[in-house]
Amino acid sequence: MLISATFSKPSKIVEEKLGKAYVKVRIWKNPSPSAVSSNVYISESFTEKQSFTKNLTKEEAEKFVKENAGKTFKNCVERTESEEITYLSNRRGEVRKLVRKLSVPVTIKTSKEKNYILKEGIPVPFLIELGVMTKEGKIVSSRYDKFRQINRFLEFIDDILGDVKKLCCGDGDFNGDRPLRMVDFGSGKSYLTFAAYYFLSEIKKIPCEVFGLDLKKDVIEHCANLARKYGYSNLNFAVGDIAKYSGETLPDIIVTLHACDTATDYALKYAVEHNTKAILSVPCCQHEINSQIGKNTVEGNSPLAIFMRHGILRERFAALATDAIRAELLEENGYAVQLMEFIDMEGTPKNLLIRAVKKQSSNGAVKKSSAKDSILNALSVKQTLNDIL
Repeated sequence: MLISATFSKPSKIVEEKLGKAYVKVRIWKNPSPSAVSSNVYISESFTEKQSFTKNLTKEEAEKFVKENAGKTFKNCVERTESEEITYLSNRRGEVRKLVRKLSVPVTIKTSKEKNYILKEGIPVPFLIELGVMTKEGKIVSSRYDKFRQINRFLEFIDDILGDVKKLCCGDGDFNGDRPLRMVDFGSGKSYLTFAAYYFLSEIKKIPCEVFGLDLKKDVIEHCANLARKYGYSNLNFAVGDIAKYSGETLPDIIVTLHACDTATDYALKYAVEHNTKAILSVPCCQHEINSQIGKNTVEGNSPLAIFMRHGILRERFAALATDAIRAELLEENGYAVQLMEFIDMEGTPKNLLIRAVKKQSSNGAVKKSSAKDSILNALSVKQTLNDIL
């Protein structure tokens, strides 16, 4: 049984065959215990500037290996339960197949024992409506990664609730006059927005107001209709741009899940300017610095020069630099910041979460930097690289 396969050194016909100039492709078996009948493999493909993930059936994964190992990609390492198979292709197109027996059989880890907040087997109305659950409460096999992702984010929300309550209410509690307020910037199909509202109001029994903002009118209309259908009176949605958002009520928590590029930075900027108590942000594509970095941006004798020579390294360096800058600037603006793994790489390569909770000085005054715009201004590559060096 195929466990994983890694393809590298693409040939000249890769772009013609795959439609994009891929520099690397990885396929691995999905450890989800529910993915038993259809999408049981995950594929991650890299170009020089981007990465893409998708689910594959067993047949699709095996077909890709058969058609591309040693052909469209000159190197391929395939792992089964008992063997490691290496395909090597030379300039004449001749393929060598090297087989090595594994002394310890490979096993697939599953998450059967995971104690999720939203539990499999217990029907949740909005998850059924959004296609994550069946009416019987079983997780749809192709949506198990989304189910795990939602639960993981809810765990992070649960972790910060005590700090947010203390910052907002002191020794008191959230109530009808002072509900907990949360905004989801770039809510999209609003899996997380619905889950957060359900978790806070139905499971934690905390009076709350949750708001989702996104640019897609049809998606927002669908979400608003769904909220009305289930009587979620304090869950609201609107069409809007994060960069131009000016809500009437200040949020206590701001969340962003894969808000693209500088949309994350506009959300962080809004949080800083409006004294938001906590931020949970999983960035998506970080192009702002990457688009400014060229192969010759850093001088050859710089220790950073080796990161600029290869597109994929330059992309990852830019992403890490961007998130490091975000974390540092939030610290400067009075937040205790942690950069954490969101979910494991098998679920998504975009797995870094920024968790920031407002700090207070001993006299109760919240520290604040005057450089609020620096979260966006710092994404200038000249300033960024100079600061790093």
